[in-house]
Amino acid sequence: MQDAKCFNDRPKIARCGIAIMAKASMPGRTKTRLVPPLTFDEAAALNTAFLQDIAENVLQAAHRSDIAGYVAFAPRGSEGFFRSILPTAIGLIDACAPTFGDCLLHTAEYLLARGHQSAVVLNSDSPTLPTALLIETAEALAGPGERAVLGPSSDGGYYLLGIKTAHRRLFEDITWSTERVAAQTRERAREIKLDVHMLPVWYDVDDADGLRQLHGEIRGLGLAKQPFDARVPNFPAATAALIDRLWSNGEFDQRADAVPLAAGGA
Repeated sequence: MQDAKCFNDRPKIARCGIAIMAKASMPGRTKTRLVPPLTFDEAAALNTAFLQDIAENVLQAAHRSDIAGYVAFAPRGSEGFFRSILPTAIGLIDACAPTFGDCLLHTAEYLLARGHQSAVVLNSDSPTLPTALLIETAEALAGPGERAVLGPSSDGGYYLLGIKTAHRRLFEDITWSTERVAAQTRERAREIKLDVHMLPVWYDVDDADGLRQLHGEIRGLGLAKQPFDARVPNFPAATAALIDRLWSNGEFDQRADAVPLAAGGA
């Protein structure tokens, strides 16, 4: 009876583990594609705000589905930074590996080895991603049968990949940081005959165009390509507060306007 009681007292492992792929905020090394219009210090501060809001988004999803949240971090040794800015409910995973694909695969393998039935890797560039999409991901992966969930980004990458088995092939022969990443990932899934549940397209904030779109979405200026999801709202409080400070400065507006829109940009 004592052994059974000890077994029953073990912490329950959530069905789905979601890990945010993250870099510690370091001026000059984080979000450098946002410079200009941001300064290196501002870009690092925005990275911190994104991490706080995306972690909160995962925790909000966990109130509605069986989810546990993590940050898969780099560089090695930066645990103190993440512990200082994130809720204690967010676990930490050392995700340092030779390539980005290796980082993603290692993170998925860690989550599955920990006992989660599904593993999700999530970007750290989409602070306004609707919570409903995280819930949809967890529920899709909870269904019977083998499958993946893919959330394509508007730039051709993906903001989210969820799997039930750590298929190494999904992370091989991918031209990372290009507009081909999502399409190549779907090709790898077809190669191994893996069904893919597709989520709606969302956007990353990794350049000046994405920053303009984020500002438009948060402030309702008509610049956003996607509205907030009314079913499960996600308002990124830390990001909104920082943008208020940045855009309240007329000099910042001038800096943003001085950066030309990319071809086809918002």
